[in-house]
Amino acid sequence: QVQLVESGGGLVQAGGSLRLSCAASGSIFSLYHMAWYRQAPGKQRELVASITTGGSTHYADSGKGRFTISRDNAKSTVYLRMNSLKPEDTAIYYCNALGQYATTDYWGQGTQVTVSS
Repeated sequence: QVQLVESGGGLVQAGGSLRLSCAASGSIFSLYHMAWYRQAPGKQRELVASITTGGSTHYADSGKGRFTISRDNAKSTVYLRMNSLKPEDTAIYYCNALGQYATTDYWGQGTQVTVSS
């Protein structure tokens, strides 16, 4: 029902910024809660930030104060703005869509973020 494509990753120096985008298609975007996860090599995937259908946001402690999640329902896109990046932010970042009633779950293919020291 939902296809997700992430973009915006790349190589950035510590202290720099990136904005990740996740474009959704195939269903009604406004009916899905959206989230960003990340996974570093050898580590478990972890939640970075989420935004509900109503616009409420949640941030993991790791990105709190540095990251901002937002959504544009007209463009069927969710964003993650990352400021003051640190080497420990290096990971593959994945977009996730969760149905409004938590009965469906979709993932993008991920976009690589590398932060140099």
